[in-house]
Amino acid sequence: MDWRRAEWERSVGVREDARRGGIDLTPWGKFDRVAWAVYPLLFHLLDVAALAGVVWDRYLTCGQRRLIAAGLGLTLAEVRCLVMFIAGLHDLGKLSAFQEQEAYPWARVSDTLRADTRDWQRMPHERASMHSALHLLAEAGYPADTSDSPGVLVAQILGGHHGRFLQVDIGGAAKASRVNLALGGPAWQDLRRRYFALLRHLTGAVAVPADVSVPAAVLITGIGIIADRLASQRHYWLPKAQAPAFGAGEHYAQAVRDAAAVVEESGLARIALPQVPFTQAHGGLERPNALQASVIGQLTAAVGEKGPGILVVTDATGGGKSVTALEAARIFNASGDTGGILWLLPTMATTDASYDLLEAYVAAHQPEHAPVSLVHSHSYDNTAYTDHRLAAHEPSTSDAYWPDADDGDEGGPAAGERPEERVTVPDGWLRGWDRALLAQFTVATHDQALMAVLPVRFSALRMLALCGRTVIVDEVHALSPFMRQTLSRLLHWLGALGCPVVLLSATLPGHISSQLVRSYLDGAGHPHPATAHLDCRPPYPGWLYAAASDASLTRIDPAAADAHADRHRRRADLRLHSVRHHSCTDPEDTPARQSRLERITQEIAPVARSGGCAAVYCATMADAQTTYTHLRSALDWPDGGPDGQLLLLHARLPGHQREALTRRIRTALASAGERPGRLVVVTTSLLDMSLDIDVDVMVSDLAPLHTLLQRLGRLWRFDHIKRPAWLCGDRPRLIVLESTDHRGRTLLPAAWRPLDSPFLSLATAAYLARRPEQPLTLPDDVQQLVEAVHGDADALTCTDAALRRSRTLHQARTRTEEHHSLLHLVPAWHDTLSLSDLHRQNLHPREAATRLGAMPRRLLPVYRMSGGRLALDAAGTRPLPEHRKPTTAQIRTILQHTLPVPAAWVAGRTRDHHIPAPWRSHALLADLVLLPQDAADPSRPVRFGRHRLHLDGALGLVHTED
Repeated sequence: MDWRRAEWERSVGVREDARRGGIDLTPWGKFDRVAWAVYPLLFHLLDVAALAGVVWDRYLTCGQRRLIAAGLGLTLAEVRCLVMFIAGLHDLGKLSAFQEQEAYPWARVSDTLRADTRDWQRMPHERASMHSALHLLAEAGYPADTSDSPGVLVAQILGGHHGRFLQVDIGGAAKASRVNLALGGPAWQDLRRRYFALLRHLTGAVAVPADVSVPAAVLITGIGIIADRLASQRHYWLPKAQAPAFGAGEHYAQAVRDAAAVVEESGLARIALPQVPFTQAHGGLERPNALQASVIGQLTAAVGEKGPGILVVTDATGGGKSVTALEAARIFNASGDTGGILWLLPTMATTDASYDLLEAYVAAHQPEHAPVSLVHSHSYDNTAYTDHRLAAHEPSTSDAYWPDADDGDEGGPAAGERPEERVTVPDGWLRGWDRALLAQFTVATHDQALMAVLPVRFSALRMLALCGRTVIVDEVHALSPFMRQTLSRLLHWLGALGCPVVLLSATLPGHISSQLVRSYLDGAGHPHPATAHLDCRPPYPGWLYAAASDASLTRIDPAAADAHADRHRRRADLRLHSVRHHSCTDPEDTPARQSRLERITQEIAPVARSGGCAAVYCATMADAQTTYTHLRSALDWPDGGPDGQLLLLHARLPGHQREALTRRIRTALASAGERPGRLVVVTTSLLDMSLDIDVDVMVSDLAPLHTLLQRLGRLWRFDHIKRPAWLCGDRPRLIVLESTDHRGRTLLPAAWRPLDSPFLSLATAAYLARRPEQPLTLPDDVQQLVEAVHGDADALTCTDAALRRSRTLHQARTRTEEHHSLLHLVPAWHDTLSLSDLHRQNLHPREAATRLGAMPRRLLPVYRMSGGRLALDAAGTRPLPEHRKPTTAQIRTILQHTLPVPAAWVAGRTRDHHIPAPWRSHALLADLVLLPQDAADPSRPVRFGRHRLHLDGALGLVHTED
């Protein structure tokens, strides 16, 4: 192999090319219009190669490096060189018609090259890189005859550096003769060959892989994307362009010296948390409980013997699952194969709460520097999130291809003219959620991780970001069938990438936990038929661990499970009460019945009168607004009225208001601190999960049983809290309001039906109605209750024809959701023959659905003053910058005033609802929709087609429909 390489290098004079004046450096890779600075393409390629080496050293974990080496069949040292070489080749296709994009740098290209363009054709430079490198790789000994051969896969990695893997038509568009016709004459072909050889020589990429596995290719693509974005920072390349090196060898040596500092500055370099005592790590907890102690003892031994895998933890709400997960992550990461934590939760409110928890956990280890990232669609609402993530960073030249005016884009730029909006793309190093996901410690919504298995741009970067850490998936039971199917595919890929996973749930049916565990094991190389005989259901409470290496199962010691159940055992009442919803009108000749609002008032009146803390869970935001308004007027509120004692919290409050309310509630109802004498919270499902709060009284609209059990876990949660003297009994009582018709049959209001499958609520009502009036014993009864409604519900439906029909519809709906989810998912890794299979669909992140039917838009309520200007308040004291780009502080303020709404509500928007033109260039502002209210009459609704909206100071967004 060495003699062949030496002969090949001599044939192109690669050593001479590395010296001063040895190779043509006039083709450009970066151009700055402000400084009129031109940066040689070769220098950019060498920068990316050097940075890729440091990303390999400082960002990748030992496990990721070994997986790539195994996927290529080479040693770690050989693979590091190869990764640098591949990353450096990414822009080789810029030696093409790309050079004509900018007149100034094109004029500086050598006369020899400018005279040899022939009839070259414009194409995206990433495709040009893929096509041109394919034949150079073949010349270098890479097999390139089939779609899964190493040369083709490496070429596709180059084509994927802008986020999408492209198809290689080996006998068609990628054929050597056609590529050479499209990319210029012999001078350009020769220069591409010499750049290729020089990169290979300087990076030392001697070895040729016998194979390239799909998981390895995905991770290598992610490394290249990171290195390219780092090297594309203006502050990095502009000084080099203004004081360039004399030759390629000199430049590369300096790039290697600079690379470590660049990666360090980016915040990507990983740190190891030092060992600290359990008490210090977990906020002063005296010792682990029985379940946590069993994980510390048993899981440590199992992971030490078997390596990473998937852990499923089931326990009642308030049992300490979060601490258990953190200890499991510490055990998984101790081997060095992974480093860091990605914590996934279902809602923005729960992510904010867990952000505080993870930040405190990391800070307790006293590292020198370890940022904790928060990632969801409204991360900017969280005041702990720094402004630098919102800033518009310095521009760099665009790498994107644009079509000519005659490509069918009417109104586009004239031929040869660069579209102005392209000039600042990309506009900074890893801006947006991709950057935050790369942080070593991250809290995110489920959606952010699920995007990794959808055919969206930069899914490879997301996959690289996910798999280097222990991934904790919290509140798994909250996932719909649509999301659960997506999670199964994500677990499959995480299993293939050797990533440890922790699943947490208080109410997970056994068949679902088994499905998720088997999906992970399938990705790890144990197909479903081979694991069909395994009982993958975890004990309750307890845990189950499945090793990725051999699919062996480890369960909690039964004695530890019993001890944990004994310590947390308590009794509670779950009472079903029939009420009339206000949307239901009884016939005139039927007896009057208690209404829903009357029953809520009856339960909350003692709190208003004598004190205590209560929560009222409503099925919809409209019900919550109605309930809040009714309680304000129907009850006598001492000590100055309801303000401050009656709170309304739901998702359609402006972000800053919602975050402040959530934090206030979490603080007021927490285990420690001063408890308010009187507090009633009217809310929706926003407070359902992962919030460590305690109330004395709870009323809930009918909901699926697993949701009611979650809510029950926040009733009398803390033993040390003194309950109000007026409360009777020695156990908590959850009042469940069943909306019925005048005959006593469960009747779900029309507005409730889109929320969940109606069967789950109907089955819950039927089960609670048939269950003897005796208290529940927690946690002993939880799994039985969950299985009765959410598992095999045959016993519940066999004697009720209407319920049986509803179950049939529910099963059909579940299958439909799963089918819709599968339509967009990337294939399993072992079904991926070509990397382009991962992007068969051209799905934009805005259109990528991680929740069926949920395509929200962000609404910005504003007020139009008498002179026509816009402000964030009706008094006009907070005017908006309409004729200039907002500052970073203004961007945060604007975003904190937004709220999510269904896209259908604003589908009828007009020009009045468009944002100011200067805002459109900012990624986080571009898709906002204005709600322009009249400052003189702010209560007057704004019409969007048949939908009418207005923002009420107390109720939040009020929606009515014609």
